[in-house]
Amino acid sequence: MEKHRPRAPAWCFAILFIVLILLYFPLFYMMAGSLVEKTTDELRLTLRWYQDIMSDRELQDALVRSLIVAVCNGLLSTILGASAAITIMRSRFRFKRSLQTLSTISLVMPELVFALSLLSWFFILKLQLSLLTVIIAHVSFSLSFTLLVIMSRLSSLDFSIEEAAQDLGASSWVILRKITLPLLRPALGTAFILAFLLSFDDFLITFFTGGVGSDTLPIKLYASMKIGHTPKLNALSTLMILFSISFIIILARSKSFKDLLSSSSESAQRE
Repeated sequence: MEKHRPRAPAWCFAILFIVLILLYFPLFYMMAGSLVEKTTDELRLTLRWYQDIMSDRELQDALVRSLIVAVCNGLLSTILGASAAITIMRSRFRFKRSLQTLSTISLVMPELVFALSLLSWFFILKLQLSLLTVIIAHVSFSLSFTLLVIMSRLSSLDFSIEEAAQDLGASSWVILRKITLPLLRPALGTAFILAFLLSFDDFLITFFTGGVGSDTLPIKLYASMKIGHTPKLNALSTLMILFSISFIIILARSKSFKDLLSSSSESAQRE
């Protein structure tokens, strides 16, 4: 079937090439700027800006805070998302469809509106803005993404396996621990990495819900850019890009992600 498909017109390849240039040229230009030092009469390659980052205590503290928030968000979002997905997909109750629709609200709501609503809620609850409020905000935002990933995996599972285990006398906890969660492992791994990346690179929600001393790496980068754009900021941005790309590569090459894609395609074929 693939051999008989007509080739795309040449102008489609030209448009694709232009789009790729527009997308990636600024990134490559920034990466190149992080490796160059301008002297009085020439440009020379250097790793000085990366060395400056490694010796900057404030940036190191911001990186640690970013990792703490991202890991906590990944764990909590995955656990809550799995619990909610199992409840929605395995239970029968009134307004189930409405609840399923509302659970994906952060996918369509503007991030600015979401951040302002969380900030207002924290003020109502009289919670002091800190790293804790940042984690709560990130979990609230990422939960829809993890829920969607896990629900897509659940929809492709065969319920008869759990029914057979129940007929053999297995309790609900045993079924969850030995059947459901192992089958959900690909989706759980994918959901964690997705929530981690959403949290690690987030700026807007963190900016509105963070307090004094809770600046993450994106916030620190923004504060430094207001002072002036320097090669050191290029180096910091390059490290953040490489860190995110490495996680994406790990996700794309992981068996969990491939199993999730295969199960989704099989589910679509059955439908």
